[in-house]
Amino acid sequence: MAKSSADDVELRRACEVAVEGTKEKIMMSIRVAKSRGVWGKAGKLGRQMAKARVLALSTKAKVNRTKAFLRVLKYSNGGVLEPAKLYKLKHLSKVEVITNDPSGCTFMLGFDNLRNQTVAPPQWTMRNLDDRNRLLLCILNICKDLLGRLPKVVGIDVVEMALWAKENTPAVPVQQNVVNGPVAAATVSENDLKVTVEKDLVSQVEEEDVEALLGTYVMGIGEAEAFSERMKRELQALEAANVHAILETEPLVDQVLQGIEEATHCIEDMDEWLGIFNVKLRHMREDIESIETRNNKLEMQSVNNKALIEELDKLLERLRIPSEYAASLTSGSFDEAHMLQNVEACEWLTNSLRGLDVPNLDPSYANMRAVKEKKAELEKLKNTFVRRASEFLRNYFASLVDFMISDKSYFSQRGQLKRPDHADLRYKCRTYARLLQHLKSLDPNCLGPLRKAYCGSLNLLLRREAREFANELRASTKASRNPQVWLEGATGPGSANNSDTSTVSEAYGKMLTIFIPLLVDESSFFAHFMCFEVPALVPPGGSGNGNKAEATDDDNDDDLGIMDIDENDSKPGKNPADLAALNESLQDLLDGIQEDFYAVVDWAYKIDPLRCISMHGITERYLSGQKADAAGFVRLLLDDLESRISVQFGRFVEEACHQIERNERNVKQAGVLSYIPRFATLATRMEQYIQGQSRDLVDQAYTKFVSIMFVTLEKIAQTDPKYADIILLENYAAFQNSLYDLANVVPTLAKFYHQASEAYEQACTRFISMIIFYQFERLFMFARKIEDLMFTISPDEIPFQLGLSKMDLRKMLKASLSGVDKSIAAMYKKLQKNLTSEELLPSLWDKCKKEFLDKYESFAQLVGKVYPNESIPPVAEMRDLLASM
Repeated sequence: MAKSSADDVELRRACEVAVEGTKEKIMMSIRVAKSRGVWGKAGKLGRQMAKARVLALSTKAKVNRTKAFLRVLKYSNGGVLEPAKLYKLKHLSKVEVITNDPSGCTFMLGFDNLRNQTVAPPQWTMRNLDDRNRLLLCILNICKDLLGRLPKVVGIDVVEMALWAKENTPAVPVQQNVVNGPVAAATVSENDLKVTVEKDLVSQVEEEDVEALLGTYVMGIGEAEAFSERMKRELQALEAANVHAILETEPLVDQVLQGIEEATHCIEDMDEWLGIFNVKLRHMREDIESIETRNNKLEMQSVNNKALIEELDKLLERLRIPSEYAASLTSGSFDEAHMLQNVEACEWLTNSLRGLDVPNLDPSYANMRAVKEKKAELEKLKNTFVRRASEFLRNYFASLVDFMISDKSYFSQRGQLKRPDHADLRYKCRTYARLLQHLKSLDPNCLGPLRKAYCGSLNLLLRREAREFANELRASTKASRNPQVWLEGATGPGSANNSDTSTVSEAYGKMLTIFIPLLVDESSFFAHFMCFEVPALVPPGGSGNGNKAEATDDDNDDDLGIMDIDENDSKPGKNPADLAALNESLQDLLDGIQEDFYAVVDWAYKIDPLRCISMHGITERYLSGQKADAAGFVRLLLDDLESRISVQFGRFVEEACHQIERNERNVKQAGVLSYIPRFATLATRMEQYIQGQSRDLVDQAYTKFVSIMFVTLEKIAQTDPKYADIILLENYAAFQNSLYDLANVVPTLAKFYHQASEAYEQACTRFISMIIFYQFERLFMFARKIEDLMFTISPDEIPFQLGLSKMDLRKMLKASLSGVDKSIAAMYKKLQKNLTSEELLPSLWDKCKKEFLDKYESFAQLVGKVYPNESIPPVAEMRDLLASM
């Protein structure tokens, strides 16, 4: 017999690899053929639909139970087994052998959770009956051992399977159960399957006894009644023997009963003795409990007295005021040498007040007279110290600033720009930073007057520094003033002063470079120094502006180092109320300093209005460098500066526009208007001044300038309709020529360049049509009449209309084309006479010849339709004539 695939070690290993990672153990693996076909009349299986599969029985151990699975594996394109289907054996409800298969090797497994599916379950075909029996017995054994039940078995001769299992028991490596059941094609119930196949159906000894019994009672079918009678008689004899044996044991029973009675008397005596001892023990237990109760009360009293003494000692320690702290709080000095003692006294006072509050003090102590009196005494100490410290700090801030203001070396002087240096001021203030923290914890309301005093004092210093710096900055900057008359028609091309005024914008940039970081740092220092619970305005050592390259080493001095004064305090976060109070205080701190910035802007505008573009870009760069939560006043200052620069530049634009509009009032205008080339010069210089994001400011100015220029040009052209198109085309052409380079790089100017180009083409078309019509009026008027009539009548009727006969055509041709070369020459002369720009003449003459040729070609087509027999000078001849001129 061929070796079964169930014993194939390689197959089992391949199955274990396929289910690797699922923690399942392969119990059996065997090759099968899967099909859904039915057996035909010939009794042969539809092999064309069979597919090679591998069935694997596996188990998975859980904590309380073991799960069993039936896995279907298929071969991939590379010949590797991979999982295809997974069935849980707990849902197996029926095992049915297909009766249509003569070999009996085809069976079907029914699962109760698949009943609702419309597709028929697959049929599995084994190589032989041995493989079939081996697989089914393994499935039944697993169901019985792990699940405690068996599925219904249909179409299997279980007796035959039992005999097969007995013969093949040594070859089965695992435990298997065999079932006894009815004959083939009958349904086997769960109660009938109770014989295990692991061992024999009947043991050898039992088999010999049965054979002996059967040998003793060998008889035919007709002797069944006699055999039954004989068995009844033997049963009666056995029962009688049992009754006789029971009666023979009566003396022994009497002896046992006598022993039980004697034991009962002994137990009764023992029970009396135990009752006596129980009473004595109960009395003794009551005496012991009484003694223990008295001892426990005494011990509890002792413990309570000891705890009370300790608690009173702690309370007295809280209520005691150290003399050194009391002296520091009431009359101590605030000099730098004594600040450590003052800080220690503040910490003690804060902790003491906090310790007498209910959350930190037992509520039962809160109403004690001693606690209330001591708390009132501490409050008095707190108020005294806060008042003294606040008065000292107000005077201290004022004295620091007064000392710096009285020393002129702190400020810019004639011939020397002095960068404000507050390092010494901040160093002296840092000495009292910890004191301010404790003052805030003692009385937050005391910080308001202190903040106002600090802001008032420092505001005087900052405004003085800004005023002296701005004055000296303007005095030391050398720049010649440019006239504001940029686009006035009366000025010549070289009237605008093109001297270098870059020092003006550099001076403005220097003002921002020096003071914007200073103001941001002062705002940050003030916020930290005065204990505002807001995020840091600038990182430690940061300059606070967008130009980090211009930050100096002094910026590192702005780090207060006071954020970790009290490690127990929580890290400051965003507090909307504190943020509003900070902005209000910053207004007091920095208000008025903006006037010096405005003065620099106005001074720069007077020297060169175009420098507003550079200053606008510089301001935008600094503004973009400020964070959204930075010092509010600094952002407002930069916004105001940007607005003021925009307003000043807007004034310049408005004045320039008025200069353009003055050209309209001139009586006589001819040739290119003066503001056209002047605008190109202005735009070129404006592009040189653009910095940062000033593109929008300049584009808006371009839009306003060009709009006014075009409107003014149209108005001037309309004053003399005869020469309107000449003025338009010459000026639009000049606009394009002067802005050609800039229009290639500036989108806004490119838009106006295309607008001027369209207006130029329209003016050219009108002007050329006027010249052509002036020389050949009769010719094209005749053509227009024909065109008008063709809308109402047919072409063959037109020669019969008044003034349009063939004779009229011949007269018109003789009058118009007899000296056509002279007429064309006259057109050129008229064109040359009216133009003041010689460079436009060649292009306009080419347009004129093309337009005339197009009109003449249209006229020739009309004559061909209406007067087919009449001859006129051909179009080619006219084209050659125009080309030769």
